[in-house]
Formats: sequence, C-alpha cells, structure tokens
Amino acid sequence: MEVKMNEAKFDGMGNTYAKFRPTYPQAFIDYLFSDVGINKDSIIADIGSGTGILTKQLLKLGNKVLAVEPNNDMRAVAEADLSDYINFKSVNGSAKNTMLDSQSVDFITVAQAFHWFDRESFKAECNRILKPNGKVILVWNSRTIDSEVNKDSDAINRKYCPDFKGFSGGIRGTEDANSQFSNFFVGEYETRIFQNDITFHLDGFIGRNRSASYALKEKDENYLAYIAELTKCFYKHAFDGKMIMPNNTMSYMGTIVEFNQDWGKP
Repeated sequence: MEVKMNEAKFDGMGNTYAKFRPTYPQAFIDYLFSDVGINKDSIIADIGSGTGILTKQLLKLGNKVLAVEPNNDMRAVAEADLSDYINFKSVNGSAKNTMLDSQSVDFITVAQAFHWFDRESFKAECNRILKPNGKVILVWNSRTIDSEVNKDSDAINRKYCPDFKGFSGGIRGTEDANSQFSNFFVGEYETRIFQNDITFHLDGFIGRNRSASYALKEKDENYLAYIAELTKCFYKHAFDGKMIMPNNTMSYMGTIVEFNQDWGKP
C-alpha cells in the first residue's frame, strides 16, 4: 500500500484484509520457479506487501523475503503472523524508498499494490535495488468481470462507494494492462493468467468487499444499506450456502533495469 494520501485508507483494516483476501494459486507459484527463474536461494523484495499474503507463500518455499510495507497496521499483522519464519524481514519502507541496499535483491514482487505506486519513482527504486538480470513480477487477483456475480458486485460498489473505480485498482484484462505497463517494463514483458475462483460463505463475501480501500466503513451513512445489498447479492448467486466468485490471477513479468555496463567491474 503506497501513495501517502491513500495509506490511511487501510488503517485498522489489517485483520480484515488478512482474513478475507485470497491467496495466489499454486500454478502461479510454480510458474515463478519454473519459468521466471526464482529458486530457493533467491532474495525477493515483496513491495507493498500488506499483511504478507504472497510473502508467506514465498517463505514457505524457503526464500528470503524482504517485506516492504508503509502502513503500520498492515505491517504489524504480517509481523505477528510471519515472525517464526527465519527468512522473513519486515521493512518499514515504501515503493519509492524501500530502505533496502543497492543491488541487494534478485526479484521484486508486487501483489495487489502496483496501482497505488508512483510508477516513475518506483521504477527508479527497482533499478537501484535489483541485481543485474533481476526481474519484476506484478500480480493481481482480479474478478472475472463478465460473470453475473461480479457484474452485480460492481454495480453495488459503484452505487455506494464514491472512491470505487473498478476492481483491482481499475486494471482490467490484458488490453488495459498493455497500455499501462508498456512504459514501465523495458522491452517485452510476459503476461500470464491463472484461474483462481474463490468460494465464499456469506461472511467471507461481505468481508472480501469490506477489505477494499474504497469500501464504506461502519461510520458511513449508507453502510448498512451497502451491506444489505451485498447480502442480497450473495443469496442471489449462492447455492447451498456457498457462492463461487470467478477470479483470475493476472501476472506481468519483465525487466525494468537499465543496465550499467560498468557493473561488476573492479
């Protein structure tokens, strides 16, 4: 979670975020190791790491993960959950000032956070902290927008939430992504899509919506009406007390480092 004026949107939401946000599918994790080139010895900076959802999945595989997160509440939740992992390091830093050493990491991951970043300053910071040949992986869990349940959820959030601009920070599908990422990566970048449908009970569906930065808070005037419409939406699409939310994990991987020919010379 980055842009300073938006950091406060997640204050007090750490536990809700950690409880109701989905993890990333095993197929995506396998892809990082089989295709991207991550191995157990790779040092990974997880920037905008939040409550450590992706951080934890990487730690379980033995990687050293530097989890960089500016929001105190989100970072505290991650520290409480991940402190037993010896390769976990929590960093009070931001995308433009990670507090990490120059040329110290092999890969950078950004999970569900890139849309908060100032891209030019983040790109400069990536250039500083990545080792030669390092790569950046941007990833989102993104609701499939042509499904009926997600269309209904979209309409409810547009009706009640003034800050709502679309799911996943308004980044939808590969066409939008191409226009947004072409000036971030150097040269071609790889787009991969992994199916990651999510099954919810009612409390999970409500919690998933409440964990968003744009969601109404309990003190807001229309909060109860907002929750009531989300509840109706759940029962409209649920079967036997469960609802499946069609979801894809969208991954964008490439190089952003502008290599210095003098690197590695004595």
